[in-house]
Amino acid sequence: MPFFIWDPLWIVASLIGAAISLWASARVRSAFKKYSQVGVATRMTGAQAAAAVARAGGALDVTVERHQGFLSDHYDPRSKTLRLSPEVFDGQSISSIAVAAHEAGHAIQDVEAYAPLTFRSKMVPACTLGNNLWPLFVIGGFIFGQSLPFLLPVGILLFSVVVLFQLVTLPVEFDATRRAKLVLANTGIVSTQQEAEGVTKVLDAAAMTYVAAAVTAILQLIVLILRARQ
Repeated sequence: MPFFIWDPLWIVASLIGAAISLWASARVRSAFKKYSQVGVATRMTGAQAAAAVARAGGALDVTVERHQGFLSDHYDPRSKTLRLSPEVFDGQSISSIAVAAHEAGHAIQDVEAYAPLTFRSKMVPACTLGNNLWPLFVIGGFIFGQSLPFLLPVGILLFSVVVLFQLVTLPVEFDATRRAKLVLANTGIVSTQQEAEGVTKVLDAAAMTYVAAAVTAILQLIVLILRARQ
Protein backbone atom coordinates (compact mmCIF):
# COMPACT_ATOMS: atom_id res chain seq x y z
CA MET A 1 0.00 0.00 0.00
CA PRO A 2 1.55 3.34 -1.01
CA PHE A 3 2.44 5.94 1.55
CA PHE A 4 -0.76 7.97 1.78
CA ILE A 5 0.75 11.40 1.16
CA TRP A 6 1.94 10.25 -2.28
CA ASP A 7 -1.21 8.30 -3.00
CA PRO A 8 -2.75 9.55 -6.29
CA LEU A 9 -6.26 9.59 -4.84
CA TRP A 10 -5.08 11.56 -1.79
CA ILE A 11 -3.27 14.04 -4.04
CA VAL A 12 -6.36 14.50 -6.24
CA ALA A 13 -8.62 14.99 -3.21
CA SER A 14 -6.18 17.45 -1.66
CA LEU A 15 -5.80 19.41 -4.90
CA ILE A 16 -9.57 19.64 -5.34
CA GLY A 17 -9.92 20.80 -1.75
CA ALA A 18 -7.10 23.32 -2.15
CA ALA A 19 -8.67 24.72 -5.32
CA ILE A 20 -12.06 25.13 -3.65
CA SER A 21 -10.45 26.72 -0.58
CA LEU A 22 -8.41 29.16 -2.67
CA TRP A 23 -11.50 30.12 -4.63
CA ALA A 24 -13.51 30.65 -1.44
CA SER A 25 -10.71 32.67 0.17
CA ALA A 26 -10.33 34.86 -2.91
CA ARG A 27 -14.07 35.39 -3.02
CA VAL A 28 -14.35 36.51 0.59
CA ARG A 29 -11.35 38.83 0.26
CA SER A 30 -12.79 40.34 -2.90
CA ALA A 31 -16.23 40.87 -1.36
CA PHE A 32 -14.77 42.32 1.83
CA LYS A 33 -12.51 44.70 -0.10
CA LYS A 34 -15.34 45.83 -2.39
CA TYR A 35 -17.80 46.60 0.37
CA SER A 36 -15.18 48.02 2.71
CA GLN A 37 -15.27 50.99 0.35
CA VAL A 38 -19.02 51.47 0.82
CA GLY A 39 -20.15 53.22 3.99
CA VAL A 40 -23.38 52.69 5.88
CA ALA A 41 -25.91 55.46 6.40
CA THR A 42 -25.86 55.09 10.19
CA ARG A 43 -22.06 55.65 10.23
CA MET A 44 -21.76 53.02 12.95
CA THR A 45 -18.45 51.26 13.42
CA GLY A 46 -18.20 47.50 13.44
CA ALA A 47 -17.66 47.56 17.19
CA GLN A 48 -20.80 49.61 17.74
CA ALA A 49 -22.81 47.39 15.40
CA ALA A 50 -21.59 44.23 17.13
CA ALA A 51 -22.61 45.56 20.53
CA ALA A 52 -25.99 46.73 19.23
CA VAL A 53 -26.76 43.42 17.51
CA ALA A 54 -25.72 41.44 20.58
CA ARG A 55 -27.92 43.56 22.85
CA ALA A 56 -30.88 43.36 20.47
CA GLY A 57 -30.54 39.57 20.50
CA GLY A 58 -30.43 39.35 24.28
CA ALA A 59 -26.67 38.90 24.72
CA LEU A 60 -26.29 41.67 27.26
CA ASP A 61 -23.03 40.67 28.95
CA VAL A 62 -20.84 40.54 25.83
CA THR A 63 -17.57 42.47 25.63
CA VAL A 64 -16.27 43.76 22.30
CA GLU A 65 -12.49 43.90 21.86
CA ARG A 66 -10.05 44.80 19.09
CA HIS A 67 -8.06 41.76 17.90
CA GLN A 68 -5.06 41.77 15.57
CA GLY A 69 -5.10 39.94 12.24
CA PHE A 70 -6.99 40.40 8.98
CA LEU A 71 -10.44 38.81 9.26
CA SER A 72 -9.44 37.18 12.53
CA ASP A 73 -12.86 38.03 13.95
CA HIS A 74 -14.43 35.49 16.30
CA TYR A 75 -16.61 35.03 19.35
CA ASP A 76 -15.17 33.42 22.48
CA PRO A 77 -18.04 31.78 24.41
CA ARG A 78 -15.80 31.12 27.43
CA SER A 79 -15.23 34.80 28.17
CA LYS A 80 -18.32 36.12 26.34
CA THR A 81 -16.05 38.26 24.18
CA LEU A 82 -16.41 39.42 20.59
CA ARG A 83 -12.91 39.90 19.17
CA LEU A 84 -12.87 41.98 16.01
CA SER A 85 -9.99 42.71 13.65
CA PRO A 86 -8.98 46.39 13.36
CA GLU A 87 -10.62 46.72 9.93
CA VAL A 88 -13.92 45.49 11.36
CA PHE A 89 -13.69 47.06 14.81
CA ASP A 90 -13.03 50.60 13.53
CA GLY A 91 -14.59 50.39 10.06
CA GLN A 92 -17.82 52.12 9.12
CA SER A 93 -18.39 50.11 5.97
CA ILE A 94 -20.87 47.46 4.89
CA SER A 95 -18.11 44.86 5.23
CA SER A 96 -17.32 45.89 8.81
CA ILE A 97 -20.97 45.89 9.83
CA ALA A 98 -21.61 42.51 8.17
CA VAL A 99 -18.69 40.70 9.80
CA ALA A 100 -19.29 42.29 13.20
CA ALA A 101 -22.98 41.41 13.12
CA HIS A 102 -22.19 37.83 12.15
CA GLU A 103 -19.91 37.39 15.15
CA ALA A 104 -22.59 38.97 17.34
CA GLY A 105 -24.90 36.31 15.92
CA HIS A 106 -22.73 33.72 17.65
CA ALA A 107 -23.16 35.59 20.94
CA ILE A 108 -26.92 35.41 20.46
CA GLN A 109 -26.64 31.70 19.77
CA ASP A 110 -24.69 31.32 22.99
CA VAL A 111 -27.23 33.12 25.17
CA GLU A 112 -30.04 31.07 23.62
CA ALA A 113 -28.06 27.83 24.07
CA TYR A 114 -28.24 27.04 20.36
CA ALA A 115 -27.65 23.28 20.27
CA PRO A 116 -25.15 23.06 17.37
CA LEU A 117 -22.98 25.79 18.94
CA THR A 118 -23.08 24.03 22.31
CA PHE A 119 -22.16 20.73 20.69
CA ARG A 120 -19.33 22.31 18.69
CA SER A 121 -17.91 23.98 21.80
CA LYS A 122 -17.89 20.64 23.62
CA MET A 123 -16.15 19.07 20.62
CA VAL A 124 -13.20 21.48 20.66
CA PRO A 125 -10.91 19.38 22.94
CA ALA A 126 -11.63 16.17 21.00
CA CYS A 127 -11.18 17.96 17.68
CA THR A 128 -7.85 19.45 18.79
CA LEU A 129 -6.65 16.03 19.93
CA GLY A 130 -7.81 14.39 16.72
CA ASN A 131 -6.25 17.07 14.52
CA ASN A 132 -2.89 16.66 16.27
CA LEU A 133 -2.80 12.86 16.35
CA TRP A 134 -4.55 11.53 13.24
CA PRO A 135 -1.54 11.97 10.88
CA LEU A 136 0.69 9.99 13.24
CA PHE A 137 -1.73 7.07 13.44
CA VAL A 138 -2.43 7.09 9.69
CA ILE A 139 1.27 7.21 8.78
CA GLY A 140 1.96 4.48 11.33
CA GLY A 141 -0.91 2.45 9.90
CA PHE A 142 0.51 2.56 6.40
CA ILE A 143 4.05 1.75 7.57
CA PHE A 144 3.30 -0.85 10.27
CA GLY A 145 -0.14 -1.95 9.09
CA GLN A 146 0.58 -5.69 9.15
CA SER A 147 2.17 -5.75 12.59
CA LEU A 148 0.00 -3.03 14.16
CA PRO A 149 -3.34 -3.23 12.31
CA PHE A 150 -5.18 -1.03 14.82
CA LEU A 151 -3.22 2.12 13.93
CA LEU A 152 -5.00 3.02 10.69
CA PRO A 153 -8.56 2.54 12.03
CA VAL A 154 -7.71 4.70 15.04
CA GLY A 155 -6.25 7.36 12.74
CA ILE A 156 -9.38 7.34 10.60
CA LEU A 157 -11.55 7.60 13.72
CA LEU A 158 -9.54 10.60 14.93
CA PHE A 159 -9.82 12.26 11.53
CA SER A 160 -13.56 11.54 11.51
CA VAL A 161 -13.87 13.67 14.64
CA VAL A 162 -12.21 16.54 12.76
CA VAL A 163 -14.61 16.06 9.84
CA LEU A 164 -17.61 15.98 12.18
CA PHE A 165 -16.44 19.25 13.72
CA GLN A 166 -16.29 20.81 10.23
CA LEU A 167 -19.80 19.60 9.47
CA VAL A 168 -21.23 20.88 12.76
CA THR A 169 -19.62 24.24 12.03
CA LEU A 170 -21.78 24.73 8.92
CA PRO A 171 -25.19 25.14 10.62
CA VAL A 172 -23.54 27.25 13.32
CA GLU A 173 -22.15 29.68 10.75
CA PHE A 174 -25.24 29.77 8.55
CA ASP A 175 -27.49 30.38 11.55
CA ALA A 176 -25.25 33.20 12.84
CA THR A 177 -25.54 34.86 9.43
CA ARG A 178 -29.32 34.47 9.47
CA ARG A 179 -29.55 36.04 12.91
CA ALA A 180 -27.22 38.87 11.92
CA LYS A 181 -29.25 39.81 8.83
CA LEU A 182 -32.50 39.71 10.79
CA VAL A 183 -31.27 41.95 13.62
CA LEU A 184 -29.55 44.37 11.24
CA ALA A 185 -32.80 44.84 9.35
CA ASN A 186 -35.04 45.04 12.43
CA THR A 187 -32.85 47.57 14.22
CA GLY A 188 -32.29 49.78 11.18
CA ILE A 189 -28.51 49.43 11.36
CA VAL A 190 -28.79 48.37 7.72
CA SER A 191 -31.34 50.74 6.26
CA THR A 192 -31.11 50.52 2.45
CA GLN A 193 -31.46 47.78 -0.14
CA GLN A 194 -27.86 48.36 -1.27
CA GLU A 195 -26.59 47.85 2.27
CA ALA A 196 -28.66 44.69 2.73
CA GLU A 197 -27.37 43.24 -0.55
CA GLY A 198 -23.80 44.09 0.40
CA VAL A 199 -24.16 42.38 3.78
CA THR A 200 -25.54 39.28 2.06
CA LYS A 201 -22.69 39.12 -0.45
CA VAL A 202 -20.00 39.53 2.21
CA LEU A 203 -21.49 36.92 4.54
CA ASP A 204 -22.33 34.45 1.76
CA ALA A 205 -18.72 34.66 0.56
CA ALA A 206 -17.44 34.09 4.08
CA ALA A 207 -19.73 31.07 4.48
CA MET A 208 -18.13 29.42 1.47
CA THR A 209 -14.81 29.17 3.30
CA TYR A 210 -16.46 26.85 5.83
CA VAL A 211 -18.09 24.84 3.05
CA ALA A 212 -14.71 24.51 1.34
CA ALA A 213 -13.07 23.26 4.54
CA ALA A 214 -15.82 20.68 5.05
CA VAL A 215 -15.66 19.44 1.44
CA THR A 216 -11.87 19.08 1.64
CA ALA A 217 -12.07 17.11 4.88
CA ILE A 218 -14.81 14.82 3.55
CA LEU A 219 -12.86 14.04 0.37
CA GLN A 220 -9.74 13.19 2.36
CA LEU A 221 -11.72 11.00 4.76
CA ILE A 222 -13.24 9.09 1.85
CA VAL A 223 -9.77 8.42 0.43
CA LEU A 224 -8.51 7.12 3.78
CA ILE A 225 -11.50 4.81 4.16
CA LEU A 226 -11.10 3.46 0.62
CA ARG A 227 -7.40 2.78 1.12
CA ALA A 228 -8.01 1.16 4.49
CA ARG A 229 -10.38 -1.35 2.85
CA GLN A 230 -7.81 -2.48 0.29
